[in-house]
Amino acid sequence: MLNPNLDQIQLTQEEYGRYSRHLILPEVGLEGQKRLKAASILCIGTGGLGSPLLLYLAAAGVGRLGIVDADVVDSSNLQRQVIHGTSWVNKPKIESAQHRILEINPHCQVDLYNTWLTSENALDIAQSYDIVIDGTDNFPTRYLVNDACVLLNKPNVYGSIYRFEGQATVFNYEGGPNYRDLYPEPPPPGLVPSCAEGGVLGILPGIIGVIQATEAIKIILGQGTTLSGRLLLFNALEMKFRELKLRPNPVRPVIEKLVDYQEFCGIPQAKAAEAQQQANMEEITVQDLKQLIDSGAEDFVLLDVRNPNEYEIARIHGSVLMPLSEIESGAAIPKIQDLLNGHRLIAHCKMGTRSAKALGFLQEAGIAGINVKGGITAWSREIDPSVPEY
Repeated sequence: MLNPNLDQIQLTQEEYGRYSRHLILPEVGLEGQKRLKAASILCIGTGGLGSPLLLYLAAAGVGRLGIVDADVVDSSNLQRQVIHGTSWVNKPKIESAQHRILEINPHCQVDLYNTWLTSENALDIAQSYDIVIDGTDNFPTRYLVNDACVLLNKPNVYGSIYRFEGQATVFNYEGGPNYRDLYPEPPPPGLVPSCAEGGVLGILPGIIGVIQATEAIKIILGQGTTLSGRLLLFNALEMKFRELKLRPNPVRPVIEKLVDYQEFCGIPQAKAAEAQQQANMEEITVQDLKQLIDSGAEDFVLLDVRNPNEYEIARIHGSVLMPLSEIESGAAIPKIQDLLNGHRLIAHCKMGTRSAKALGFLQEAGIAGINVKGGITAWSREIDPSVPEY
C-alpha cells in the first residue's frame, strides 16, 4: 500500500516524540512518517543483511515487518548478525529478531514465518506486503524472490556480500530491471564460494543492509533517486563505491510462474554428480585416521587442501598444506608427486567437500587418494576438542 489513505493513520503522543528527528525533515514530515507507519515490508532472511536492515526499518517506524527464516542462531552468526545475541544461540532466528525489534519499537507489528521460502509459499507470503527485501545468500532463493516480486509487481530491494565486497540495487521498480537482467543464468553450483567457505568481514553486511533499508524507506516516502537501474558496488578494503548501469533486457524470457529453483540452479544435478564421485572415492573416518597416526605408520601423506589462513587457525599434526587453488591450477601436481614417493595420499579440508574436489583433480592426473570424511571439523568434534572449530 505505497499510496495509503493517510487520514486513517494517526501517530500517538509517544510516537511524535520518538520520530521527532524525522518529523522536522521536510522530505519526511508528518505525511512521510504516516507513510512509514502504514507501510509493510517482507524481509527474506535474518542473517547478515537482514539483521541491520530490520533494526533500522523498525527504528524508522515501518508499521509492519514480515520475517521469513527457518534457521536457528549459531554462535558463528554473532560476528555479523547483530540482531541476535548470545542468549539466543540454538533458538529460532525469527523469534530472536522479533524480540529485538519490539525492544527497539513496540509500535511495530512483526509477522513471523518459521519456514524456508519455496515456490509453494512465496506468493502467498509476499502478496500482502508493499516491498520485499532480499537478505538471502544463495542463488535459488534469489531467483525465487525475484520471480515472485515480478509476478506480484512488488519492488525487490537486493543486496549481497562476500569477503570484503558487497552490492545493492532495487529490482522490479517503476519499469526498471529485475534480477534476471543482472544474472540471466545462475553460475554452476560451487563456482561461487559461500561465506562459510570464503569468509566475510563482519561489518560489511551492516553497510549493505543499511543501504537496503535506506532504499526501502525512500520508496515508501517517494523521495530521492533509488538504485533502480544502478548496481552499487562497494569494496570495504579500498573504501570505494562504484556503479554499473542496469537495463531491462528486451529479449528476456517472460516470467509466467514459479518453478523448481533448485533444479533451475542445477543443485540436484550437482549433488548427484558429487554423490557419484564420493561413491567412487575411498573415504576414511577421523577415528580411522587417528588409529593410523597413533600406530606410527609412515606410509602415507596427510594433505590439507584448505587456505593458508585456515591452516594457521587449526591443523592436524603432521599434515602438509597444499591449497585447493594450487591443485586446480596444476601447480601443485609435481610437488605432490615428490611428496608421495610411493606413499598413500590422504586428503582433508574443513568438512570434506574441498578435499573431495581436490582428489577428483588429482585422480585425473593419475594420483589416487583417500578423503577424510567430515574433515578437520569432525576431527575437532570427535577426536581432539583442543583443535579450534571455526
